[in-house]
Amino acid sequence: MSQTLSASMLLAVPLAPLAGSALAGIFGTAFGGNKFGRAASRSLTILGVLIAFVLSALTFQSVVFEGATFNATIYEWMTVGALKMEIGFLIDSLTAMMMCVVTFVSLMVHIYTIGYMEEDDGYNRFFSYISLFTFSMLMLVMSNNLLQLFFGWEAVGLVSYLLIGFYFKKPSATFANMKAFLVNRVGDFGFILGIGLIAAYTGTFNYTEIFAKLPEIQNTLLPGTAWLLVTVTAICLFVGAMGKSAQFPLHAWLPDSMEGPTPISALIHAATMVTAGIFMVSRMSPLYELSDTALNFILVIGAITALFMGILGIIQNDIKRVIAYSTLSQLGYMTVALGVSAYSVATFHLMTHAFFKALLFLGAGSVIMGMHHNQDIRWMGGARKYMPITWITFLLGNLALIGTPFFSGFYSKDAIIEAVHASNLPAAGFAHFAVLAGVFITAFYSFRLYFIVFHGKERYDQNPDAHHDDHHGHDDHGHGHDAKPHESPWVVTGPLVLLAIPSVVIGAMALMPMLFGDFFNGVIFVDATKHHAMAELAQEIHGWLPMALHGFQAAPFWLALAGVVVSYVFYMVMPSIPAAIKSFSQKIGLYQVLEGKYGVDWVYENVFARGARCIGTGLWKAGDQTLIDGVVVNGSWKLVGKVAALVRRLQSGYIYHYALVMILGVFVLMTYFVWLNK
Repeated sequence: MSQTLSASMLLAVPLAPLAGSALAGIFGTAFGGNKFGRAASRSLTILGVLIAFVLSALTFQSVVFEGATFNATIYEWMTVGALKMEIGFLIDSLTAMMMCVVTFVSLMVHIYTIGYMEEDDGYNRFFSYISLFTFSMLMLVMSNNLLQLFFGWEAVGLVSYLLIGFYFKKPSATFANMKAFLVNRVGDFGFILGIGLIAAYTGTFNYTEIFAKLPEIQNTLLPGTAWLLVTVTAICLFVGAMGKSAQFPLHAWLPDSMEGPTPISALIHAATMVTAGIFMVSRMSPLYELSDTALNFILVIGAITALFMGILGIIQNDIKRVIAYSTLSQLGYMTVALGVSAYSVATFHLMTHAFFKALLFLGAGSVIMGMHHNQDIRWMGGARKYMPITWITFLLGNLALIGTPFFSGFYSKDAIIEAVHASNLPAAGFAHFAVLAGVFITAFYSFRLYFIVFHGKERYDQNPDAHHDDHHGHDDHGHGHDAKPHESPWVVTGPLVLLAIPSVVIGAMALMPMLFGDFFNGVIFVDATKHHAMAELAQEIHGWLPMALHGFQAAPFWLALAGVVVSYVFYMVMPSIPAAIKSFSQKIGLYQVLEGKYGVDWVYENVFARGARCIGTGLWKAGDQTLIDGVVVNGSWKLVGKVAALVRRLQSGYIYHYALVMILGVFVLMTYFVWLNK
């Protein structure tokens, strides 16, 4: 029997991290007089996130095992006619799962930060930021209305701006955070248009009320067009998801965001913020089920992102950028699942990906610490014997990422591939090719990174920058430049171990309940008569063990294995092969295309940015200088001055002049009246 959750307990979930962030941000920095030291600031923020995690876990237990629910307004902010603007919570299985993922990953990142940012001057400020981010993300996933969702959406964007530009004295960091902010604004413009259309035609922001009114507007056309309103609205909302979840062509900000400290790469760009778009589309599944056009659009965008962003990971030499392009590719997989109406599969991959991608980013940070700030994998090698815990946990994360049977990533990734294969949408053929090819590519670049960093010849002592204090844009926290790499402290390796556990087991545990059980009943809606991918998937998957055993015979496993083997041969046995391929690709211009990221950045910088500057300059010179300053402002006073000069000539001061003017005036008036009487 269902029960209602406590509003007070739910309020405590986002407010606990907010309180920790406020205390550390005010009293732990110069703004509040540095009254709190490092120990107090980190303790308060970690305690806030710990409270949020414990309460989220209790909420999850109540929702999943006891059938508890909550959907109510906490605070009514404003009423405009019949339109209510409110703060409220909708707690169901989707929300409860997201709450646990966000708070657990955030807790691991907070603990990890104790060691990683140990000697950084912005220690307290960083803890304040990541706690504030946790609050923002919780407000996003717990909302029961689009207005609060938009608040959380913009709040995570703002905090990500602060975190990406954390080292604000570095030009590359300030460029990266501005780029992230502006690209996300492009997506958010579409997002707010979609919200506006929903509010205009349904008269509400509340999810439940919106879904109830969808049948009334499903055949409504957008005024002045032949387009269905639901299609335009769904695509506008998804444009917002393209920005936040870094889908092509609004993906360009995410690789550059690696300029921020490594912990935020795990928190923002692997586990939580970038999955906000996936969560939003899943939440709005009743809307998307009404438009095959929107679903095809989503499917094509996801397939392009999954395939072509993965290819870029092959040529990266920065350890964090390799993982960043992996994130882009995996977000493409999630988006593809959304496009074939496999919302539960997309959410499943969101969850498994959160754990193993956070593990990989934090593992990369541990490597950076052990390698004395070096992030270039060309100067690494042989780290396995120096960093055993980092090595084994990183390997487990990689195995989950490439979809090795029995690992968490296998279940969610293979389910996506099967769902796409079963889909009847026109774009499903291209998408199926993209996700299959992406399996080989992912395995190749992931194990390229793994083999170069942890095996082979030790090259750390050949780095020309290894013994200088200038870190060249890398994370600036001080550790001594020892002769050899070293394992990280327990506050760094502990979170790696704790993240490695769900990276291995969570997929098998959650497979059947999330995809084919009643976990998402009443939460995610699929029109099985039109979109039968999930129904076919249910006939093929009969449990975690049979699925894993069958996985050894399926094409994705052999493609992944081929990627690992080719990577081993290229980088451990015959490194001359990739060197020759690089040389050949440079001659034909292919390498330059990949190095230029398909020209997307060039288009943004030379077409949109430069075009905007030209338009701005033109408006400034023609509009501001010429029209406003030259005509309106300066022209008006010049006209007044000329009129005044003319009038001054008439004011001679002589009585006979004034008498003459009076006589002339009388004469003119008399003449006028005589003329009128004729």
